[in-house]
Amino acid sequence: MAKIVPQLKSAPTPLAPYSVVTEAGGLLFISGQVPMGIDDGATPDGIEAQTELVMANIGTLLSDLGLGFDDVVKTTIFLTDMDDYGTVNEIYGRAFETEPPARSAVGVAALPKPEFLIEVELIAAR
Repeated sequence: MAKIVPQLKSAPTPLAPYSVVTEAGGLLFISGQVPMGIDDGATPDGIEAQTELVMANIGTLLSDLGLGFDDVVKTTIFLTDMDDYGTVNEIYGRAFETEPPARSAVGVAALPKPEFLIEVELIAAR
């Protein structure tokens, strides 16, 4: 099974040595997306704005890959404050028009930058 690393026009610049997307066997593994604007790298304040941005960025990446949210089979949400769980659920849930994917939500002590409150990674299928 060959590994493919698609080059995407709207992918954010990685903060470390990793690929934004890796594809193998019809599955696409999208690295954790943090709340950074694709164009300017800006991070908004607050969990609502950060969650909206993360989900919008994911939608853009999926579109670049010829996919949509209905192709997502698994997500993992990382939160620095589990008290934000309800707010994130409400915003996250809007992205899935049919059945939502399998999902985990994990509370973490910190994310790569102190201003990040959320990160979402996912697996999609062609």
